[in-house]
Amino acid sequence: MSKYWSSMAKRAKPYIPGEQVNKTNIIKLNTNENPYGPSPKVAEAIKAEIGNNLRLYPSPTMDTLRESIGQYYDVQKENVFIGNGSDEVLAFSFMAFFEPGKKILFPNISYSFYPVYANIYHIDYEEVPLLGDFTIDVEKFFDSEGGVIFPNPNAPTSIYLPLEQIEKIAQHNPNSVVIVDEAYVDFAEASAISLTKKYNNILVIQTMSKSRSLAGLRVGFAIGHETLIEALIRMKDSFNSYPVDRLAMAGAIAAIEDEAYFEETTKQIIATREKTTEELQSLGFHVLPSSANFVFVTHPNVDAKMLYETLREEDILIRYFGTTFIQQYVRITIGTDEEMATLLGAIKRIIRP
Repeated sequence: MSKYWSSMAKRAKPYIPGEQVNKTNIIKLNTNENPYGPSPKVAEAIKAEIGNNLRLYPSPTMDTLRESIGQYYDVQKENVFIGNGSDEVLAFSFMAFFEPGKKILFPNISYSFYPVYANIYHIDYEEVPLLGDFTIDVEKFFDSEGGVIFPNPNAPTSIYLPLEQIEKIAQHNPNSVVIVDEAYVDFAEASAISLTKKYNNILVIQTMSKSRSLAGLRVGFAIGHETLIEALIRMKDSFNSYPVDRLAMAGAIAAIEDEAYFEETTKQIIATREKTTEELQSLGFHVLPSSANFVFVTHPNVDAKMLYETLREEDILIRYFGTTFIQQYVRITIGTDEEMATLLGAIKRIIRP
């Protein structure tokens, strides 16, 4: 730690992302990436954008992409905010809606970026314990002092909170913002975007990284009442007026517009998820009910860290957290049917030597 560091740099406790390995022939099931490539129309749109226009800045308002997203979700472009991945949108949201000295609430087993942002922005927070079945204790999120944030489906648990429960949280927090982080919602029952038309205090954040296979382009967005969007724009324009480049916008628009491809690949992942769940259960694993593109599992007779390390030796990556309450759980991204068959074969060799 250098004497030249600011107090913010000194107190920062950076988020640790899933392992990225520069190897070929590896089965990568640790960062919830989509096993299928993006729509072919994405590459076509990016190629069409490459040329003399790259000398020009991209649109700071990103209206064309906002309109595409708005049309898809049946909202106005004024209800849409775009950022460089949903993590940036989350960062702006912490700055725009949460105040130092006013405690915010999020689950104790949740996306580990939340305490990182809270710490760096001096936001007081309380980690609300999940119930014994890893579901959210809804009433514990009522009457927050500074606001509420949680993923839905939750990560890493994969469990989905029904919209009527989210509505109750919003109703009991009329003076603060309730942020619903929906990175995995396209693999679940329904988005809370419909609730943003009824409740001015609900902000929904999504990403193009998971269901639309654009993790490499870094495009995220938020949908909510236009006063919330205005606050996010103020934050963005105070840091970087051009967070999303021309190629990313072109690709994102193409991905949004190719609904058929999106529906086909999403349904395939859900089908593979259900099949994988059954296979893991047959091997004695306890699998939490997943509404995401991953499963969260534990085995009564298999050490989670040992399973992770042994699979890694076989060039199969899964996610091991090793943190309080979930030391014996691992998170497994849903890959192709072939990848999951290889994974299951390796697991059988490990637990049945």
